[in-house]
Amino acid sequence: MTTAEQPFRWRSIALPALLPTLLFSTGEGAIIPIIPIAADSLGATLALAGVVVALLTIGELLGNIPSGWLVARIGERPAMIGASALSVVGMVICIIAPNPVALAFGIFFVGLSAAVFSLARHAFMTSFVPLAYRARALSTLGGANRLGSFVGPFIAAAVIHLTGAAPYAFWIHVVACLACAVVLITLPDPTTTFGSVGTVRLAGRRMREGEALVEQESAGLFRTLWARREVLQRLGLGAALIGALRASRQVILPLWAVSIGVGDTSTAIIIGIAGAVDFALFYPGGQIMDRFGRLWGAVPSMVGLGLGHILLALTHDLASNVGWFIAAALVLAASNGLGSGILMTIGADLADRSNPAPFLGAWRFTGNLGGAGAPLLVAALTGVASIAVAAGAVGVLGLVGAGVLARYVPRYVTKARGR
Repeated sequence: MTTAEQPFRWRSIALPALLPTLLFSTGEGAIIPIIPIAADSLGATLALAGVVVALLTIGELLGNIPSGWLVARIGERPAMIGASALSVVGMVICIIAPNPVALAFGIFFVGLSAAVFSLARHAFMTSFVPLAYRARALSTLGGANRLGSFVGPFIAAAVIHLTGAAPYAFWIHVVACLACAVVLITLPDPTTTFGSVGTVRLAGRRMREGEALVEQESAGLFRTLWARREVLQRLGLGAALIGALRASRQVILPLWAVSIGVGDTSTAIIIGIAGAVDFALFYPGGQIMDRFGRLWGAVPSMVGLGLGHILLALTHDLASNVGWFIAAALVLAASNGLGSGILMTIGADLADRSNPAPFLGAWRFTGNLGGAGAPLLVAALTGVASIAVAAGAVGVLGLVGAGVLARYVPRYVTKARGR
């Protein structure tokens, strides 16, 4: 029986992949707004609090490449369970931290765990989901992550309101990680049973866990990086720019609201509505990529993200700048939503089908490298020039990224999908 003879069932990924993702991202989303508050309560300066917050992204960035080796060695589900446990350890450190340095270590561990968890679920979906459904499945995975990030802060706000202390919100992530581990431990592993993907994928998984995996592990991570250096240098640049535009959007919108005098409540409402638009478009984005090709999701998304930043840059000093801010926020949200899952989808297309984790670790590193660099670029340009200059520069990078994707997606991704 072949994969084509067994239709893919969405419920086969709902509990083993989507539910753990929703739980983990909800917990992470709950703690992100609390980190600077907790650092401040421990006596950190504003600059040091910023460093503590940045360690979440730095931990995820540094954890991406070794996580590929780890997932390839122990498997996706054990890696996600281990990542949940590591995140709990990080949160316990944060809860009992006597000073900002201890808090920073805890946040760094959470970043490392997020890298392992994200890579493991990405590798699972790459191996388990048939190619014809891949973009929709991965965009749905991205949608689950967006939903958790959207809901988490509201749960944190409720906990803070009830307890009167922001650090209690750290317990939300502890509970979410424990629930995630329970789900993963108690559910049967779909890759060890005959399911919607058929016996061909089961045989491939067994081969991967047997002699082929031993051979691939002996090759080592750096051999994988060297063997795939061409695509990582070229299309990886496009991945880094996607990461940069997405991260810039999250940073620049609240800063922009402050710079033009929008109130806190109004800012929250505007960004919240934009977040709802972003979430609502995750599945249509995946459907576009599955039906018409990856290029039709990647390039329009990057063009929209670039133009949204440029729109901000051109309207900062206008009398109607608040209206333009709302318009730009919606453009950025729609563009980001239509590109939901694009990095995961392209990475899955390019990865080795029998053992995707090593390449996916390197691929995710390139995207997170751009994501880590963008906030620093925005801060530097705002400091030496203005926030409008920063927005314009990032917008130009978005258009450059669209050009990189238009050039290299057909060259590498189309060829890889035809393997």
